[in-house]
Amino acid sequence: MTSDAEPAPVRLAELVASLSLGIDLGFGQPMEHVLRQCLIALRVAERLGLDDEARAAVYYTALLVNVGCHTDAHEQAKWFGDDIALKANKYEHDLRGVRAAVSGMRMIGAGNPPLHRFRIGLSFVLSGYREVADMIDHHAAMARMLGEQLELSSEVLDGLSAAYEMWDGKGWPGKLGGDAIPLPARLAQLGEFVEVAQRIGGVEAVRAIVRERRGDQFDPVLCELVDTEAPELLSDLDTIVTWDAVIDAEPALTVTLHGKQFDAALLAIANFVDLKSPYMLGHAHAVAELAARAAVEHGLPELATTMRRAGFVHDLGRLGISNAIWDKRAPLGRGEWERVRLHPYLTERMLQQSNALASLGAIAAEHRERLDGSGYPRGVSGSAISRPGRILAAADAYQAMREPRPHRPARSPDEAAAELRADAKAGRLDADAVEAVLGAAGHRISRRRDGPFGLTAREVDVLRLLAVGLSNKEIAQRLVITPKTVGNHVEHIYGKIDVRARAGAGLFAMQHGLLPEETFPAVAPVA
Repeated sequence: MTSDAEPAPVRLAELVASLSLGIDLGFGQPMEHVLRQCLIALRVAERLGLDDEARAAVYYTALLVNVGCHTDAHEQAKWFGDDIALKANKYEHDLRGVRAAVSGMRMIGAGNPPLHRFRIGLSFVLSGYREVADMIDHHAAMARMLGEQLELSSEVLDGLSAAYEMWDGKGWPGKLGGDAIPLPARLAQLGEFVEVAQRIGGVEAVRAIVRERRGDQFDPVLCELVDTEAPELLSDLDTIVTWDAVIDAEPALTVTLHGKQFDAALLAIANFVDLKSPYMLGHAHAVAELAARAAVEHGLPELATTMRRAGFVHDLGRLGISNAIWDKRAPLGRGEWERVRLHPYLTERMLQQSNALASLGAIAAEHRERLDGSGYPRGVSGSAISRPGRILAAADAYQAMREPRPHRPARSPDEAAAELRADAKAGRLDADAVEAVLGAAGHRISRRRDGPFGLTAREVDVLRLLAVGLSNKEIAQRLVITPKTVGNHVEHIYGKIDVRARAGAGLFAMQHGLLPEETFPAVAPVA
């Protein structure tokens, strides 16, 4: 079981690199797109002879350059349907060209019936275009805001603020041009487009884009360098272990996060991800605090810090799912549900490459699993779901019910508590975790916690021992009751869970997470 004992420090580079994998998904790009663009920008910086401090600014600017682009995904989906598909178009056309404008106009109201698309288009002409025109400016400002919360250097912050400026002065917000654009911003933007070109078309595609946009979008000196040295700059991008290369390439002194500093960074990122949908504002923070208090209520205070951190990261994978789904008021279709079911898995994938974050990702991946196997993404059941995962699942379910969603209003505390207990009784959620979460949320709870399928607390005790092969006499000795009472309990258990023998009871215990948590010592012989 995960514990809070002596947590290892976490490198800021690992945390930001993990977040970048979600940024990739939000742009419809393969994971490690941002990591690769960071390596390209760093390699160009090295050829320019930049020192460690200057390269550190390039490093973090390149990793975070597009982090603000999901913060208005709700508005993007409102106008264009699929916000991820919209952002994926970024690399297909010149951002200021006619084809880019036509492509965007064709997406207005996408996914809606023709009449509704017409209404959205009319509304866009009347007022929406102003909202969209301000989006890119907003993205840079939001990226800078996250950089400030992560306490990054002023050079990084200035680079993020100028992330969408262009060499000819016609970028966004259009206040800077030429050498006035901070070098980290110029290198990060160049690295971003070069990465896509190299991945799709190789060296010749890279040379084509830097020649085409030299002196317009990109710094001509940087374009000349890339054009000349493209084979050497890009030669091993498809063969190296990208994650290791990026983490090892962090310039200057390694920045590590300890204790409260780590918690503050996780909270900043969690709040930032929650901005993706207005229905999720503050969700991760609330789940984190509820899960931490529930661990204490559950008698596991040593897990409180781990539960809080798992709560902060549990929904990072939402970045990879379109707001056309998250903000949809109508019932989701089968294909949409399949995409929703991926988001805990995506969270795990984002965090698994970092040794310091992988354990949190493993817990986060369980927050939608259910004891009866009806959850997702893997449909595991019973004892295959960890104790922290069960607590997080109950905390997330309760908090989600207390918040409004596109298809329903927020439920009252009593309604949420009743539904949570119903899920425990039906064997979907862990009954102990549910009561711990409800206690942490301020509900009056009974310390006598019943199990699934109407099993009483004492029947659960008997079932646990029965499942591991103890006889009625051994169970009686263990629980300090008579063998006849044990027999009565066993009869009731079999009737409630509809089995006829110990093997069936053992399978039920496994499926519902009711096996003893420790191996029992040998029982003394019964006279």
